[in-house]
Amino acid sequence: MTISVNPLRLSKPQDSSTYLAIRTNQGGRAVYTTRVPLLDLPTILPVPDPNAVDKDNRKVDRLHAKHFGEYLDTKEDWVAPALLARDSGGCVFEKLDEQGMVGYLTVPWAIGGISSLRTIDGQHRILGVAIEKQRITDAIAAVDREMARKVSPEKAAKLQAEREKLVAQMGRLKTEYVGLDVYVEPDPIKAQQMFVDVADNAKGISSAVRARFDNYKVANRTLSDVIDHPLLKNRVDAEQDRMTPKNPNLLGAKHVADITRAVVAGAGGRISKKAEQTLTDGEVIEQVKDFLDVISNAFADLAAITEEDPDTERNPNELTLAQELRRTSLLGSVGMLRVLGGVFHQLRTGETPVELDDITEFFKRLDPHMAAPVSDTSIWRTTDAGDDFESKASAPIMRTQNIVHLVSVITGWYKKAPAAL
Repeated sequence: MTISVNPLRLSKPQDSSTYLAIRTNQGGRAVYTTRVPLLDLPTILPVPDPNAVDKDNRKVDRLHAKHFGEYLDTKEDWVAPALLARDSGGCVFEKLDEQGMVGYLTVPWAIGGISSLRTIDGQHRILGVAIEKQRITDAIAAVDREMARKVSPEKAAKLQAEREKLVAQMGRLKTEYVGLDVYVEPDPIKAQQMFVDVADNAKGISSAVRARFDNYKVANRTLSDVIDHPLLKNRVDAEQDRMTPKNPNLLGAKHVADITRAVVAGAGGRISKKAEQTLTDGEVIEQVKDFLDVISNAFADLAAITEEDPDTERNPNELTLAQELRRTSLLGSVGMLRVLGGVFHQLRTGETPVELDDITEFFKRLDPHMAAPVSDTSIWRTTDAGDDFESKASAPIMRTQNIVHLVSVITGWYKKAPAAL
């Protein structure tokens, strides 16, 4: 018996999708504008994990994404803006006209978390479609299992109607399209800046998220290296600007950037445009890590935090050392850390910078006076620093003039300390 097989009828291995696209330019970049089926979104773009912070984007809210999927299901007249994505170089455009504006855009699939495309805007829509697709798939499987059982004709008819409705819902995800703009940008640093620029012109983002991605500023650009220090590693909140009593972290990303500016430019100063252009990332990272080393060695509470394993499982009612610090020490306030950063800057600048070991020894003399809230008999109330602390305060007054004044006072104590120190 002879069997004739037509190889053209067989499916070939596939790892990409091709769409009709228009090629234009924006901001000096090539941009491919196309329309893709909703169902293709989780295939060509990475599906974000609600339990993890994407290094190139903000953390997604699963409930918000789920609501988008429900919106698609309940609103046949749904509307959504185009998604924005970055192509690092894997997409291929085959022009169809002489000007090269219209053509076929081939997009590699996002498989195993590896993708040519990275999402700039639209994470919740991608996750929402993925959740909706899984919901429909699971519901169809459940109906099929029920139909396989011996059921009454009435029940069978009801199940069949339900299945047809689910199949139609899946069909809508296949036949309804959404816009996708693909920006060709191989530089990952510029890609993060694109995320900030898009967010600036849409809904605001937290200062913590801005600090992670706004790479125009050296204090932000060096953040990922600075937070690798043992004092900060796995203890920096990437999303929140405020350290609430329930937050187990030591600082937020914005606070680390603020401390970096204090170390590099002084507590009340900003890093000038000229300094931004002349300072190297390596110099900034080294200065800030030197400061973190100094305070980790000088202050017992910070040394304890450095030695604590942030991944240790604990009773839900048990506080982390960082939470305890905010309750009992001035070192738990970002304001005091900014002040110490400013003092460090003052002592390290000039023609004869103070040695790191000497600054450590000086800060050790401050350690016994860091209890909070401050008492009316503490050095923070009975010396020139008194103008910068309110009674029973757990942090210095955060006005710039107070921060600058307090830095000046403490720096002066290095040469002439009050009797209580």
